[in-house]
Amino acid sequence: MKHFIALVHKEEESAYGVSFPDLPGVFSAADAEEDLTANAMEAIRLWAEDQTVPSPSSHDAVIGREDILQELANGAFLMRVPFIEDDSRTVRANVTFEKGMLDAIDAAARERGMTRSAFLASCARKEIEAA
Repeated sequence: MKHFIALVHKEEESAYGVSFPDLPGVFSAADAEEDLTANAMEAIRLWAEDQTVPSPSSHDAVIGREDILQELANGAFLMRVPFIEDDSRTVRANVTFEKGMLDAIDAAARERGMTRSAFLASCARKEIEAA
């Protein structure tokens, strides 16, 4: 999985602003700090629908840039944002669960009108975004 370095700005009385040194023109925002990662992931995903996604720069390469150092000196901070590529291919995976857990997964999926696979993928995405 790719991770991009994001530059986060926060001015008093405003939302957090997120930009990506490797992805010019990609921006995101969040009113709450805990929403930064999910919103940033969504911004990359939407941008990637129409663009070829470049290889991410290393942390050292990003912080070696003079413009980034200036932003950091002015109060911005960096965060890593995972990028989960949307791929229309489906892949079969064999996983093992304790019976009670599998029953709970199936019940939760049914309650939401989802398949087991869709439910597990949704849960995995939420967990990755929350990391």
